[in-house]
Amino acid sequence: MLDLDRLIHEPGRLAILTVLSSVADADFLFLQRATGLTKGNLSSHLSKLEEAGLVEITKRFVRKKPNTSVAITELGRERTARHWEQLEELKASAQAVSRSQASQSARRSASPSLVRPV
Repeated sequence: MLDLDRLIHEPGRLAILTVLSSVADADFLFLQRATGLTKGNLSSHLSKLEEAGLVEITKRFVRKKPNTSVAITELGRERTARHWEQLEELKASAQAVSRSQASQSARRSASPSLVRPV
């Protein structure tokens, strides 16, 4: 049984970390559009990720408007990569079981019947 990282496995947080894994940093509105999360939901997830040390949040003003920039930390990058690896392992395991069951089913249907008609 895999021990999935519950903090990362939550779909909203996994989406955030996946987006951040492919960019140097992203502003709040970009993350909101990319993930489809509401402002409140995104903010809540970012707070949890920041508390765990998986993202770094920088707040500043750009042309007198507040701007929040988010970057994934090295720890966040490592834990996200490990999470995706675990999901791939789970997928491979499930496919192997499925192939094994299909093979057993094919052998059963190909073997001669032990019951003879009367």
